Amino acid sequence: MRLGRVATTGGPRWVRQAADGLIPVTDPFVAFAEGQEPEDAGPRIEGTVIAPVDPLVIVGIAQNGPAHVSPVQAWLKSPRTVTAGGVDVVLRRDAGGQVAEGEIAVVIGRPTRGLTAQTAHEYVLGVTAVNDLSSPERAAFDPRNFESKSGEGYTPLGPWIDTAAGIDDVRLQVEVDGRPVAETGSRQLPMSIRDCLAYVAAWSRLGPGDVVMTGAPHSQAPVGPGQIVTVRVAGIELVTAFV
Repeated sequence: MRLGRVATTGGPRWVRQAADGLIPVTDPFVAFAEGQEPEDAGPRIEGTVIAPVDPLVIVGIAQNGPAHVSPVQAWLKSPRTVTAGGVDVVLRRDAGGQVAEGEIAVVIGRPTRGLTAQTAHEYVLGVTAVNDLSSPERAAFDPRNFESKSGEGYTPLGPWIDTAAGIDDVRLQVEVDGRPVAETGSRQLPMSIRDCLAYVAAWSRLGPGDVVMTGAPHSQAPVGPGQIVTVRVAGIELVTAFV
């Protein structure tokens, strides 16, 4: 199932993507806690698709890899940087060059107390696409990633959560202006998604709607104003134009 949210006059509303349009559904996190899929909750509706979740926590994985002097690490990104696909993002002019980082994002379905690498899938609502936009030159002044990751709109997310894709074999593609720059996936990550989630959960409990960005060791590309980046995760297409 592909789940998302649309903006309505009454606030965001959960929907599923169907062949004939957008079908309202019940809260998927409540359903997940009960071991069920969300149920249809009305006839087809129309609306603007927005980011699929409002996470309280976004965790990034620094995929340092075997050649790096440090082990794989995690870091935090402000949830206020999240924006929907299709929304123009204004690149900062005071932060040096910009890099688009296409990543597989994991949406947590329930509190991660007890999560292990073996049971990680039991805590995941689904996966979606994320563009972890970065200003890497700022790392020379700020090694904690705050300045390099905190631009407004620097986390395009969505537009859909795929609840059936699993976490073990997820494809990832990145294009800039229609030109392929990366063809990779979860199997190419130096640290598996299961191990990433287990590492994070061992230090900090996550909850429904929180997001873990699983790293971009093979899916980065420099970008500038006027360019369009497409990130595909499990076939979900996230398109962002930069201005």
